[in-house]
Amino acid sequence: MYRIRTFNKISPVGLNRLDPALYAVSDSETDEDAILVRSAKLLDYDFPKNLLAISRAGAGVNNIPLDRCSEAGIVVFNTPGANANAVKELVLCAMLMGSRDVDGGIQWVRQQVASGVDVTTVVEKGKAAFIGPELYKKTLGVIGLGAIGSLVANIALSLGMDVYGYDPFLSVDAALRLDRHIHVVKDINELYKRADYITIHIHYTKDTERMIDAKAIGAMKRGVRFINLARGEIVDDDAMLAALDTGWVAAYVTDFPNNRLVGAPHVLAMPHLGASTPESEQNCAVMAVDQLRDYLENGNIRNSVNLPAVSQERSGVCRLCLIHKNVPAMLASITTLLSRDGINVENLSNKSRGDYAYTIVDLSAPADQCVIDEVTALENVIRVRVIQ
Repeated sequence: MYRIRTFNKISPVGLNRLDPALYAVSDSETDEDAILVRSAKLLDYDFPKNLLAISRAGAGVNNIPLDRCSEAGIVVFNTPGANANAVKELVLCAMLMGSRDVDGGIQWVRQQVASGVDVTTVVEKGKAAFIGPELYKKTLGVIGLGAIGSLVANIALSLGMDVYGYDPFLSVDAALRLDRHIHVVKDINELYKRADYITIHIHYTKDTERMIDAKAIGAMKRGVRFINLARGEIVDDDAMLAALDTGWVAAYVTDFPNNRLVGAPHVLAMPHLGASTPESEQNCAVMAVDQLRDYLENGNIRNSVNLPAVSQERSGVCRLCLIHKNVPAMLASITTLLSRDGINVENLSNKSRGDYAYTIVDLSAPADQCVIDEVTALENVIRVRVIQ
């Protein structure tokens, strides 16, 4: 029986995929084998020794201590692409609201009614204050062309926009998803100088913290409209507010409000609505659960953010799963121990990612506990699991 602790509310559409005969699932489990989480902060959480994995129902993992997880042999999963359509649709909303002052117009109408004015008599005169440009034939810059960015770029073309994209880590799969009419540039400054609208879709890391600073904003066109549905920390608030004051940035739409931004003119701050659709929550939950279940039951890793992707069809009668440091001769040390005890290796997969590696070994016979202990005792081995 695996014990799964949930943090936040996880869609039952996902949780129902966990067989109650094999899994105990609740928000009160202790000594849990795995965690299902959305946005709850686990940075200071005291992980139990037997914790094997954390599955994040969403893309961002800045609420999870990745380094500490890797050192302890805890696999961290996310669900890239599961909420992509929901965020894409909100980007379209953000571009429209950042163009015409829809929010201001709605508030103005309500104010007229509240003050006792017959609003029908003042609409034609008052609407001029909320005018703004169309998206058609404007240029959109998309920073980050992953699951979300590629969808945004493609749909912007159908709106008649000219689209420039920038992603120094563009994968082959992502490139294949892009319409051929999208201009993919290698220099972000080329995007800055062309774009009337810019939307950013990258992960928040130490390298991307305050990436959109005064220098970056200064390289953009005057009157640019900037959309940040990625993470608030990617944008330097001081630089953005200064640019809004001068009109260099015409509007800033963000999904990450704070008290300074909410009180500033030309800022539209939403309460982190990017993935807030029932479809998105269900998709994320299903993906998070399926990846977690496949790891616990089969040892396969898909969409981990701290360990390499390794999947292998089951063969033999016993499977060893090893998380270890990415150092020379590890495989030789492991297979030497196994062969010394007369155990035949049916199949083996190994991949590395940075300082860490993951190895799956299918054996023709059950592994003796003494052998498992010897493998576990090898230098640079972090965790060994046996799956029968």
